Amino acid sequence: MPRLFNAAHDLLERNIVEGRAAKIAYIDDDGRYTYEELCARVNRSANALQKLGLKIEDRVMIVHSDTIDFPSVFLGAIKSGIIPIAVNTLLTPDDYEFMMKDSRAKALIVSSSLLEKLGHAITESEYLEHIIVSGDSNSEYHHLQSLQSQASKDCEPASTSCDDVCFWLYSSGSTGAPKGTVHIHSSLTYTAELYAKPILGIKEDDIVFSAAKLFFAYGLGNGLTFPLSVGATTVLMSERPTPDSVFKRIKDHQPTIFYGVPTLFGAMLASGDLPSRDEVSVRVATSAGEALPPQIGKRWTSHFGSEILDGIGSTEMLHIFLSNRPGDVRYGTTGKPVPGYEIRLVGEDGLDVPIGELGELQIKGPSSANLYWNQRQKSKDTFCGEWTRAGDKYSCDEQGFYTYSGRSDDMLKVSGLYVSPFEVEAVLMSHPAVLEAAIVGDEDDDKLTKPRAFIVLISGSDANQSLVDELKDYVKSKLAPFKYPRWIEFVEELPKTATGKIQRFRLRQKNT
Repeated sequence: MPRLFNAAHDLLERNIVEGRAAKIAYIDDDGRYTYEELCARVNRSANALQKLGLKIEDRVMIVHSDTIDFPSVFLGAIKSGIIPIAVNTLLTPDDYEFMMKDSRAKALIVSSSLLEKLGHAITESEYLEHIIVSGDSNSEYHHLQSLQSQASKDCEPASTSCDDVCFWLYSSGSTGAPKGTVHIHSSLTYTAELYAKPILGIKEDDIVFSAAKLFFAYGLGNGLTFPLSVGATTVLMSERPTPDSVFKRIKDHQPTIFYGVPTLFGAMLASGDLPSRDEVSVRVATSAGEALPPQIGKRWTSHFGSEILDGIGSTEMLHIFLSNRPGDVRYGTTGKPVPGYEIRLVGEDGLDVPIGELGELQIKGPSSANLYWNQRQKSKDTFCGEWTRAGDKYSCDEQGFYTYSGRSDDMLKVSGLYVSPFEVEAVLMSHPAVLEAAIVGDEDDDKLTKPRAFIVLISGSDANQSLVDELKDYVKSKLAPFKYPRWIEFVEELPKTATGKIQRFRLRQKNT
């Protein structure tokens, strides 16, 4: 990695130098854009931000749907040395107010459809100097497209180093309040070189489509870093990913790489409009955000012929560091370490656990974040020298495959023995009546912890006592009897982050 390095300039310039100026870089809901057009939009965005008076290391918050303007402003900020903060578009007004104050962002770039949700945060922010609205807008604020049209399409990159702060991502909040996670310029390149190229085998002729949005670390790699690193084409979708919306893009644009999350894969396979194998071109799919239940992977491969590469990444590590490989997929596991990353499983005594035993997952690799912004103690707890604590419980078998057991905070101790929520959930989801399941701990009359299940049923299944009894017996037949759920509640949906992670802490709060 060269010392003088600008991530945006590197990702864009390589495509022009290698002759891809006329190749399609992005397809969004409104059009198609070549690499030459993308570079011009990025440069115009960079110049527009500088013209407003923003300087190197100033922070700009981006609350934007997945259109061509997201990569334009995200990369434009990076190219000019300004630090973009990509933020979830599905948060509450209170969340935005917190992030605006926490980050002290000087500028906000927001899709016009999301502006109303940001109103209170804008009013309450004492640091915000510029509001830039993207899309159709009659507001009193700056209009992004007008600023871009008035700016030059040529821009020299800021003289940043590989270790300069490049961008922030706020953690998805599956375990509480989000934290501003600070990444440097080299991190984007490392994820592409270590995961996308050798594991995915991504190439110039690929068309990629990610259901995970660009504001999410997983989606940012899927839909920006990885395709730009090789000159591939990316399909963007503004609306929320549902089976119907995803099927439409898969059939209309024929992506060869599809990135999803377990809940979406499950919903797609349960849909009555599931395309046939001949209607799609997906050669490989990936899953992250939550562990993939094995039966979902097997059903996908049986139907479409392609594999789902289940892996685990994190906002802190930026992308996937532990993954299954093409041709070496073992459903029910998260695969093996991505080359360039080291994994260890640590017990409560701080020592490595023996093969087959549960331990806390820790990772060493070059894409680790620097810190959590303004969270010294949490930074010290997570970033321990060269190692980053994931907060997940795993085991590793003799063949080197790692198996997920649950978040450290979610693990249950029943009858003195650990119970993995994911293990029980996976069994429940293999029942033909169950679409989704989540397990949390609850206390019985003797104040002893036992599993409680929250279940979303397949359409057409009846929620009744007979099914409750059947599901309990089903789990007992598959697992040790002490692991079965003592209580089962049927719900319309499970609380999730926008990235598809089940928020079990909200289910625990429901029971208190």
